Amino acid sequence: MGTFQILMGITNRSSGYILALDLGTTGNRAFVFNADRQIVGQGYKELKQYYPQPGWLEHDPEEIWQDTCSLIQTAIANAQITPSAIAALGLTVQRETCLIWDKTTGKPLHNAIVWQDRRTAPLCHQLQAQGYASEIYSRTGLIIDAYFSATKLRWLLDYFPDVDRQNILAGTIDTWVLWKLTGGKVHATDHSNASRTMLMNLKTCEWDNFLLELLQIPAEILPQIRPSLTTFGVTDATLLGAEIPITAILGDQQAALFGHGCDRPGLMKCTYGTGSFLVAHTGSEIVRSQEKLISTIAWTQATHGGTLDIGYALEGSMFTSGACIQWLRDGLKLIKTAGETEALANQVPNNGGVYFVPAFSGLGAPYWDMSARGAFFGITASVQPQHLVRAVLEAIAYQVLEVVEAINASSSTPMGRLIVDGGACENNFLMQFQADVLGIPVERPVMRDTTVQGVAFAAGLAVGLWHSYAELVQQRQIERVFEPGKGMHDALANFDTWQKAVNRTLNWVE
Repeated sequence: MGTFQILMGITNRSSGYILALDLGTTGNRAFVFNADRQIVGQGYKELKQYYPQPGWLEHDPEEIWQDTCSLIQTAIANAQITPSAIAALGLTVQRETCLIWDKTTGKPLHNAIVWQDRRTAPLCHQLQAQGYASEIYSRTGLIIDAYFSATKLRWLLDYFPDVDRQNILAGTIDTWVLWKLTGGKVHATDHSNASRTMLMNLKTCEWDNFLLELLQIPAEILPQIRPSLTTFGVTDATLLGAEIPITAILGDQQAALFGHGCDRPGLMKCTYGTGSFLVAHTGSEIVRSQEKLISTIAWTQATHGGTLDIGYALEGSMFTSGACIQWLRDGLKLIKTAGETEALANQVPNNGGVYFVPAFSGLGAPYWDMSARGAFFGITASVQPQHLVRAVLEAIAYQVLEVVEAINASSSTPMGRLIVDGGACENNFLMQFQADVLGIPVERPVMRDTTVQGVAFAAGLAVGLWHSYAELVQQRQIERVFEPGKGMHDALANFDTWQKAVNRTLNWVE
């Protein structure tokens, strides 16, 4: 995948705009990019979170769709263009979140079950107890966990036992929004999103019949799997007044990987969003890890000969990252804005002996413990709010250190630099601490919205607005590089204590 080619037969356009949609966990965004790769219009709206029970998290699919429509209009209006000036649309979404809907009425049967949701942990434990862990890992590259879509879909089907299976459709958020954008004409997903369902065979890149049978999920309700960069269809003319080609769909972390130019082995990025997701490109071969990392699709495209060009990746998924900063604001009310955490952390020389385990939704890589729960350890009467804030930021960096160590243990090429994006990478204290614990430079680009930039690049390349992926990557601007500094020794010394704290939270809920 190092040499990027677009082979879709779409007429090249030397001018025009790209509409990029980024439908995330906590908010939805729409951006308009011009031919010079500049953002000329945008819109954002926070997404309401529904918590019907502890450990459960849902989104309203209708709200996602209505927000998408509204944000598209806002971004186009801000760009002062007409919809017909848009050359292509790219779509990137939160992964693993899924739903089912009535294909006649177009109405969801239930709220979407979000990737952080833990309600299907008992079914996952059952699958593990039945000895399916190695079989599922071999077929999908994934660890059995409630994080992935398969058991969520099984739960939804069980919740509606009498529904007519011939009249429902299922999918992740990209599938739902694509279906709506095309007026119900296209029921499809791409390989990067399908690879996160625990239903796609990583070798064949098709739905795995063994797994469909195991989980009793009818193949006919699932979307068609297509290359990440291809023509999925066009927007319904009644929606925007123009038929806009939809030419790229990517999971959000794969979109960031694409946007950073990480298209070959040895390159990795970490997105500090609701969770932290560290992804390393591994080339055209599946790399298996003994360190509980997952093997996944980076992105795919068709070749002239009709074969599939596949890029693979290793990923460490850390479920709670920016979400714990949000919790400091909305839950504990220690801060009013996320930006305050940097100054507070710098007000104290150390963490005061306090360690935080960010296991609000269990622990992902490298533990994969659905029963773990968050905790503060080491609290004494001398602890101040600043210590709690600092401990939360340090925990985010320590999680990333564990995953980088796992990737280095799984790869013949040690990672020499970490490229970052996401909201929490704005925090200079966190980024410096991250460089200190990793012992390698941390590179922060000028363009923080790398997820949406990545899918815009992909859609624009696909439609011929841009012609060279390499040139797009070379023109990226770096805002700052954080080098390991004098804090390395203390940061690493505290890492062992933090791991002891993590171990005390494992298997917390049985």
